[in-house]
Amino acid sequence: MSITHIVLFQFKAGTEPEVVKDTCDRMLALRDNCLHPTSQKPYIKTSSGGADNSPEGIQNGITHAFVVEFASAEDRDYYVHKDPVHQAFVRSLDGVIEKAQAVDYTPGVY
Repeated sequence: MSITHIVLFQFKAGTEPEVVKDTCDRMLALRDNCLHPTSQKPYIKTSSGGADNSPEGIQNGITHAFVVEFASAEDRDYYVHKDPVHQAFVRSLDGVIEKAQAVDYTPGVY
């Protein structure tokens, strides 16, 4: 069963727009750069994201959102815990991200 992984970022105040764009571009590039450990092929099914534009006013500081889809919980778990490309990306966020949140779900499972 597929897993949808939602990632929310709040960038630190004063972060340069070029840094924000680079971080978002690199987040979306994980789709092509993260390789499955056995097949050595990209394993992220889909990835999208962008800057918040909600008029609701309930973002609580969140400025950017990303949705990443995996074919299985095993792929998601590898991504979160072991993928060296993802791990390097997470380390690169130090000093740039004020707050990060992640929520995962299996579509249709309540």
